[in-house]
Amino acid sequence: MKIIEYFTQTKKTYVSFEVLPPLKGGSMQKIFDTLDPLMEFKPPFIDVTYHREEYIYKRRPSGYYEKTAIRKRPGTVGICASIMHRYDVEAVPHLICGGFTKEDTENALIDLNFLGIQNVLALRGDARKFDGRFIPEEGGHEYAIDLVKQIKEINSGKYLDHYIVDGAKTDFCIGVAGYPEKHFESPNYDLDLIHLKSKIDAGGDYIVSQMFFDNKKYLAFFEKCREIGIDVPIIPGIKPITRPSQLKSLPRLFYINLPLELITELNKYIDDKKAFKQIGIEWCIQQSKELKAAGAPCIHYYTMGDTQTIKQICEAVV
Repeated sequence: MKIIEYFTQTKKTYVSFEVLPPLKGGSMQKIFDTLDPLMEFKPPFIDVTYHREEYIYKRRPSGYYEKTAIRKRPGTVGICASIMHRYDVEAVPHLICGGFTKEDTENALIDLNFLGIQNVLALRGDARKFDGRFIPEEGGHEYAIDLVKQIKEINSGKYLDHYIVDGAKTDFCIGVAGYPEKHFESPNYDLDLIHLKSKIDAGGDYIVSQMFFDNKKYLAFFEKCREIGIDVPIIPGIKPITRPSQLKSLPRLFYINLPLELITELNKYIDDKKAFKQIGIEWCIQQSKELKAAGAPCIHYYTMGDTQTIKQICEAVV
């Protein structure tokens, strides 16, 4: 079932979750342990992230170092298939530009289609560590909009091999990312919205937002989207702050702002881990209730493997 079909059937606010593949050598049981306690909340879908290859330097017997590419968290497609089989819920793999040629992408889409996976989230992806900027794969896509266009092409039966006539049509529902506080590489907020609208015009069916901690940012973003003609569902993505280190790491890694009110309250309990975490949970609960009251079609939680915290939040919201 397509993600957007859930939102046309009812006006209720769903909850959904995003999970990370386990590190290479890990077990699928880790995913099940994360999701089993959350399935009582009946999510319409589960997102599974994809991580681009990284480079490491291995020392050779000669003393020289060899640059080697590794994937620390493989298995996204297999995890999606396992989730759908175990829970009878839609699984949404992240498709990224980085590390993929157009042919790689086409083959991945064929595999997903054969597995009955109908929903994908199309992303550019992050730059590799130490690259300084995003560098696309040779023969791959540089921007998410180009990935969206390729997915729409295969939906219409058009493949990279032009000799294929009457190719099988896929039927992917395409999600794209939106940034209530602007993508960090965009020169300004308005241009970022224009780029977002271009992704929707190219075939994006719904938007999942980058995390935010100030609902005013999301609500203003929502209104701006509607003003410029973006009329697809816009799903807010949120997570709780649970550790003092996140006060610095989240703004640095995700280019987001933390409200002064939240920081002030958290700083009162900087040396009390339990109280600090509870403040973060209560803030997330309040965010969720406000978003639900505002009519958000779904609240998407970035679990980061912290099942019990997300469960506590959902129990207070759903």
